[in-house]
Amino acid sequence: MGTTPSVVTWTLTAWLLTAAVATPILGKVGDMIGKRRTIMISLFAAALGSLIATFAPNIELVIAGRVVQGLAAGIFPLTYGIIRDEFPAAKLPGMIGAVSAIIAIGSGLGTVLAGPIDALFGWRALFWIPMLVFLGGAAATRLVVPESEVRNGGTINWLAATLMAGWLVALLLPLSFGTQWGWTSLTVIGLGLAAIVLFASWVMVETRSSNPLIDMKLMRLTPIWTNNLASLLFGAAMFGVFAFLPQLAQMPATAGFGFGASVTQSGFLILPMTLAMAAAGFLSGRVSAMIGAKYQLVGSAAAVALASVALALLHDSQIEIMLAGGLFGIGLGFGVAATASLIVLTAPAGQIGVASGMNSNLRTIGGSIGAALMSALVTGNLQANGLPAEAGFTEGFLAMGGLAAIAILVALLVPDHRPAAAPVAVAGLASAKA
Repeated sequence: MGTTPSVVTWTLTAWLLTAAVATPILGKVGDMIGKRRTIMISLFAAALGSLIATFAPNIELVIAGRVVQGLAAGIFPLTYGIIRDEFPAAKLPGMIGAVSAIIAIGSGLGTVLAGPIDALFGWRALFWIPMLVFLGGAAATRLVVPESEVRNGGTINWLAATLMAGWLVALLLPLSFGTQWGWTSLTVIGLGLAAIVLFASWVMVETRSSNPLIDMKLMRLTPIWTNNLASLLFGAAMFGVFAFLPQLAQMPATAGFGFGASVTQSGFLILPMTLAMAAAGFLSGRVSAMIGAKYQLVGSAAAVALASVALALLHDSQIEIMLAGGLFGIGLGFGVAATASLIVLTAPAGQIGVASGMNSNLRTIGGSIGAALMSALVTGNLQANGLPAEAGFTEGFLAMGGLAAIAILVALLVPDHRPAAAPVAVAGLASAKA
């Protein structure tokens, strides 16, 4: 399309910004008008965004399509909310783990199939094929998924929503483009200050509001804030590795490391990671029943930390990367399922969508932080030929391991919570049946 790499970056950043703003808002909408209905709205919006990008004559409309697609990010917390409303407490960890596993399977399929689809049908197929999937998903949701009877009422606090959108955009933009603009540039510093002011204003409005978008009292509960912080750290490690492990594999022989892999080959190289995530998700319910979601989260963070260090120090062969990636996937699969289970089990029934949405949102923000940190370390270590140096990847993966190590400490602060002793979850189920 005759554009530049920096402009193409907006195809990711635009989605990220919309997802960050829309996820908690859609969680609130789901609690108000029904989660199934809101899921269908999100799926139709994602299909519309895909349609716009499919026929876009220029990069600007592709980015516009990605903005609309970002509304689909609200699907996952809404799904967890429906599970909470419809299933008995004892089954919640297993069901949430199964959904987390399916998310991992979808991620793996997307990673592996993107290269062959592009080669066979062109890049536009990366939009129109998902469009068909979104429409099929909307139809299946309408036919199969029950509408939750749990309602929280109220209206959207649009002032709070606007302030939240403002501080999220002001925070994510410099995180995404700091390496291009310069971390000490007036743009980055100005946006950072704006994010602080807007965040403080948002907290003040939410605290004083009788109809908050995000209940600050809820966010202060120990099970909630510890899980949210753990999710932010997991998201940072996850996006940092996801974004740069394929780049390491694709480094040409002239770099002195890497394998010169194609897009398709690098996708298959990280396939063990996504398969391990899926397997861990399906097993997480049983593990949680045996040791509790708290200690599942502690072990998950330890696995992610160990795998990140392994990727930093042992990446001379594809086998080493696949083994370390598999361990990383196990940690992520168990970790994401554990944080989702703990949020669903401990949040009040009428605020599950909002609490889950904010949890997913913080994982997205963490992803921006992790990707930005990796990018700064990799692009800050260049060889004479202009290619990234191996030291940048090593330092980046070690940094991801450090973030996961902090997540271990945070996970230890999470209250131990098991389904058998979940009166809130039982009350939520009773409300749903009533």
